[in-house]
Amino acid sequence: MSMTRREFVKRSTAAGVIGAAAFTILPRRVLGGPGQTAPSGKVTLAGVGVGGVGFSQLQSCDKAGFQIVALCDVDDVYAKKAFDRWPQARRYRDYREMLQAEGDKIDAVHCGTPDHTHAVITLAALRRKKHVCCVKPLTRTLHECRTIVTAAREARVATQVTASPNTSETACRTCELITAGAIGAVREVHIWTNRPLWPHGMERPAGEDPVPKTLDWDLWIGPAPMRPFKDTWPDGALELKQVGAKHSKGVYHPWNFRGWWDFGTGALGDMGCHHLNTPYRALNLKHPTSVYASSTRVLAETAPLASVVTYEFPAREGMPPVRVVWYDGGLKPPYPPELEGKPMPDQGVLYLGDKGKMLGADILPALRAKQFESVPKTLPRRSGTWGEWFDACRGGEPAGCNFEWAGPLTEFVLLGNIAIRTGKWLAWDGEQQKFTNHEAANKFIQEPYRGGWSL
Repeated sequence: MSMTRREFVKRSTAAGVIGAAAFTILPRRVLGGPGQTAPSGKVTLAGVGVGGVGFSQLQSCDKAGFQIVALCDVDDVYAKKAFDRWPQARRYRDYREMLQAEGDKIDAVHCGTPDHTHAVITLAALRRKKHVCCVKPLTRTLHECRTIVTAAREARVATQVTASPNTSETACRTCELITAGAIGAVREVHIWTNRPLWPHGMERPAGEDPVPKTLDWDLWIGPAPMRPFKDTWPDGALELKQVGAKHSKGVYHPWNFRGWWDFGTGALGDMGCHHLNTPYRALNLKHPTSVYASSTRVLAETAPLASVVTYEFPAREGMPPVRVVWYDGGLKPPYPPELEGKPMPDQGVLYLGDKGKMLGADILPALRAKQFESVPKTLPRRSGTWGEWFDACRGGEPAGCNFEWAGPLTEFVLLGNIAIRTGKWLAWDGEQQKFTNHEAANKFIQEPYRGGWSL
């Protein structure tokens, strides 16, 4: 490849992230002083959406050094384990009230809510100059994504998205080997997941159930269109319509929001940012030029049971055009003979180059791998999602998956979902943020909010 190591390191650690230059003017909380967090002190953290994945991630934040001082959730029962774990933290139901009341008492916000409320919560925190970590994907729509990335750039705070780090040993080694030409120029990347693990491909259930007094349904709905509350699916209602929703029988909440287009982004939104983070770094990817999807039956309100999404990326910085293919619902790419009878993993990333293949960071076949054992380790291995964000909040290097970097990852999954929903081959102009061959697809770029909600 013609890209130099200097260019690769620049791309990997600066371009595509909020660069170090953006932190020459540090957030006032990082500088110290009355009511502010000095570099040697703890960073005070508020959690929004603390009953599901937010609970486990807040525990990781706690271990990384954050001081959890406020907790916010619309469901008192679901959030109880977090309330019990941090009894000293002040409690709220409405994130807006929390941000207003807490003021300078909090330095950072973790957003662990369903996808459809990521943008409104994150933007509100950014406008108050709070450091923000958001569970993946960053947003539910492309318009939200661009808005949040712009706001983060202007706020000059430390941000992070919870995609699998591209700064781990495995991720960095993948980048180093591809840059060293271990498999030649990469022409295709195949990515697959065993998701969904929650209901997909279902119709909206009829009727309405009483809303528990412990749940604020209006706040849970947030900017999405209002719909009647339904508690749980009856036994047998989802047979043959899902791939093992073993975590909850809830229709929408808890856990099962992901399959509904109004609230989630399906299997692609759940796992795409994880699996694409390293390929985006290793291959210098940004905007695809086209995207096409095939899937099981597509319904108006829910993601399909399984899908295959194909993206075409143009040549970039000495690298040839590359095709990226996504598989979910149990589907996988063709079996590579170089595995020599070993089973394909349930999830994975397979790189196809002119001179070989890589499954994750493993070169195929094994004989070829021995030729590249001496490739030097040139990229710094970092402390992972929570340590990176904590260090960034204290004025250190930007986190590896900060909002500037996570923007293209988020757009990747959202473009795929639009292709699934339209069933059309779509030509994409990433700079202008529009589909150039199918006007109807553009309506999914910015979907309307319910009355009383806005960005």
